[in-house]
Amino acid sequence: MHDALFGTAEGARIRCGLCPHACLIAEGESGWCGARGVDEGVLRARTYGLVSSLAVDPIEKKPVFHYSPGSSVLSLGSVGCSMRCGHCQNWQISRPKGDDGSLSLRFVEPGTVVSMALAERCPGIAFTYNEPVIWLEYVLDVGRLARASGLFTIMVTNGYITAAGLYAFAEVVDVWRVDIKGFSEESVRRLCHVGHAQTIREQAVRAKREYGMHVECVTNVVPGINDSDEELRAIARWMASELGPMTPWHVTRFMPYLDFADVPATPIETLERARRIGREEGLAFVYLGNVSEPGGEDTRCPVCGVTAVRRSGFDVLARSLAPNGSCGSCGADLGIVIPACGGGVGQPGGDLPRG
Repeated sequence: MHDALFGTAEGARIRCGLCPHACLIAEGESGWCGARGVDEGVLRARTYGLVSSLAVDPIEKKPVFHYSPGSSVLSLGSVGCSMRCGHCQNWQISRPKGDDGSLSLRFVEPGTVVSMALAERCPGIAFTYNEPVIWLEYVLDVGRLARASGLFTIMVTNGYITAAGLYAFAEVVDVWRVDIKGFSEESVRRLCHVGHAQTIREQAVRAKREYGMHVECVTNVVPGINDSDEELRAIARWMASELGPMTPWHVTRFMPYLDFADVPATPIETLERARRIGREEGLAFVYLGNVSEPGGEDTRCPVCGVTAVRRSGFDVLARSLAPNGSCGSCGADLGIVIPACGGGVGQPGGDLPRG
């Protein structure tokens, strides 16, 4: 058993301080996430090193568009989550039913993860598929070894974390790819059955301003819940003012699923409206996700208008970037980070045709 961080004794129970749930956990029980529990009077990281999914993915799949575009990252996840999203696409691992034999978990040593990334010529590692915040201790161990080996790390997260928890991750995380599921408390509760929408935003700002993480935001636009002009405008305005106008906003199409199987898919027109609102509020880069819309995933220079990165699905077809990530045509800053360890297609230092 692996001891967990942020456990504080309160009588016969242990309080977990990693996320806003602040679960008070009795002996033998688990917290809301199912990944952290109390055994022998100690808070344990019960899923430490237990991997449910592992693959080499395009970084664009996360989606991350402005950090090492065109590269591949070793992606892995475990089980459990700090939210109960009614439209979760990975509910089998985010809401595991226990020992029912439906999941196949294997233990992977932190060093093995880094060795696999290097063997696959991946410049980075992404913690994804389920919520990686609740995997804190394992992410720290993998992340330290990754840093020592010159690899970057990505958190694909719902951002549901305390200030103390984020501080712990700051040591090893380069990219904070965070879901902004809604702006109002009502919208977030309807979608995810949790509160603290403002806390999620505050920690995203802290990740960028205090810890220098690269931040990108995703909003899955669900009809009738978070698709109003007011809601979308509030998200875009907050991003532009608090995270900066260069922060990428991925507005993605919702598809009927799980608890929201009776909700219609997001119309393309709604995503285009969200993109227009984002631009009106000052965001330079608003991307359309989960749709095949010409130009919806391209990075266009806001100064000269050239297509600096052309994408189709998760593929980067061409790019016109300077070595520092600025526009290859006019030199304007695009907010794109090309880390020293890599920036090409599937391998450190690679490049794509300009155009």
